[in-house]
Amino acid sequence: MKRTIIITAIVVAVAIIAMIVISRLSGKEDMGTLITEVQQGDFEIVVTTTGELQAEVSTDIKGPEGLASRNMRFGGIKIQDLVAEGTEVKAGEYVATLDRSSVDNSLKDELDRQESFETELLKKQLDTTISLGNLRDDLVNLKFNMEEAQITLEQSKYEPPTTIRQAKISLDKAERAYEQALSNYDLKVRQARADIKDTEIQLAKQRRKVSEMQDIIQNFVIKAPSDGMVIYKREWNGAKRKVGSEISPWDPVVATLPDLSSMISKTYVNEIDVSKVKAGQEVRLSVDAFPDKTYTGAVMSVANIGEQLPNTDAKVFEVITKVDGSDPILRPSMTTGNQIITKTFSDVIYIPLETVFATVDSIPFVYKKDGSRQVVMLGESNENDVIVEQGLKEGDKLYLSIPSEGDNFKLQGEDLIAAIKERKKQQLEEQKRQQNANPREGMIPANMTPEQMREYMQNLTPEQREAMRQMRGAGGQGTGQGRPAGTRTDTTATQQRVVIRNQ
Repeated sequence: MKRTIIITAIVVAVAIIAMIVISRLSGKEDMGTLITEVQQGDFEIVVTTTGELQAEVSTDIKGPEGLASRNMRFGGIKIQDLVAEGTEVKAGEYVATLDRSSVDNSLKDELDRQESFETELLKKQLDTTISLGNLRDDLVNLKFNMEEAQITLEQSKYEPPTTIRQAKISLDKAERAYEQALSNYDLKVRQARADIKDTEIQLAKQRRKVSEMQDIIQNFVIKAPSDGMVIYKREWNGAKRKVGSEISPWDPVVATLPDLSSMISKTYVNEIDVSKVKAGQEVRLSVDAFPDKTYTGAVMSVANIGEQLPNTDAKVFEVITKVDGSDPILRPSMTTGNQIITKTFSDVIYIPLETVFATVDSIPFVYKKDGSRQVVMLGESNENDVIVEQGLKEGDKLYLSIPSEGDNFKLQGEDLIAAIKERKKQQLEEQKRQQNANPREGMIPANMTPEQMREYMQNLTPEQREAMRQMRGAGGQGTGQGRPAGTRTDTTATQQRVVIRNQ
């Protein structure tokens, strides 16, 4: 019994010791042998962004027509009720109700004004009737006076000449007084008609205004103009309109009915990458809601002017991508992953960016598994890999990190160094030619205000800023100018990090 226990204990101890040794050896092996192979095949330069699906064409569901009429004085009108976003509606079905409280107050004010015009019209009509009646009585009396003067003149024909003369003068006065009163009466009539007409016109305008306002208020229950799915409208700040939000006479849209048969993806590209993106480029899309499905599309448009999104410092440019075909599962506001293929290379050698390191004078190299440090001439890069134009072949095994004895690896491919430096020189000369051809590339335009200067500097790409530093004589040797020829910004960042680590 004891012998069995002892043997079992020995076996267990040996097994434990073996596991510990194997674990340490394998761990040591794993730490020191992070290896990858050089690949050959098609290579894509891709700009990756996150976008949002939208309908290419949509029908606006608007508030009542006439809100912007010059006769109306409506301000912001709140949405009192609104169907849930995503609701399928038919033409004529209920969508929303607008709050009438503030509008009802405006209508009451206009009704009071209408009543005031009606009262004023009635008063003018009564005043005119009374005043013209008095004038007509005066005309009758003046006519009697004129007739009496005529009779007096006829009876004075046997009187002395002075008496006859006095009677003629009295008749002339009576006739002139009558004619003057008759003319004044005619003027008073025309004046009264014009005054009453003006009040009637104002009253008619006010009645039309009240009628129009009442018609608008009756349409505060909003119906769908066509079949579709209700999608809330986005405000200028990105927030969606919902219950409690306001519409205005200048922006009366409550919601939209998108045409789901044609979708686009709206995204924003950083100013560093926007120069690579062009209309017509192929795009691969994925939808976060359906990770197993992929779609294709093409860039429709790239904004010419950058903008700064809320809570960000970087300038971005709006890029619109048209999604190929249609899929009923796609809905507006879904988040998309967009891979914009800006350039494609066929049958090239490429390696991961993590394998590329640099000397102090920015000459790129890789650590090969055979114990050498190989100088490489690099081409363009994407987010993960970089093209190798010279120095490696397919199947070569490379370290993904600096090996423990990397300082002892022998440097190979020194014959490429001269070609790499020559390429750098040619690139600098090309930059200078571009700067001379385009002042924006190498110098600050004259006669700029401080605001224009700030906007100009914010819109410069990193390459333009580097070119400006070189033109001003501020650039020096070291990592700032040691980017391997043919590489892009992502590769440069990796190589500069390695130079600092090696030093």
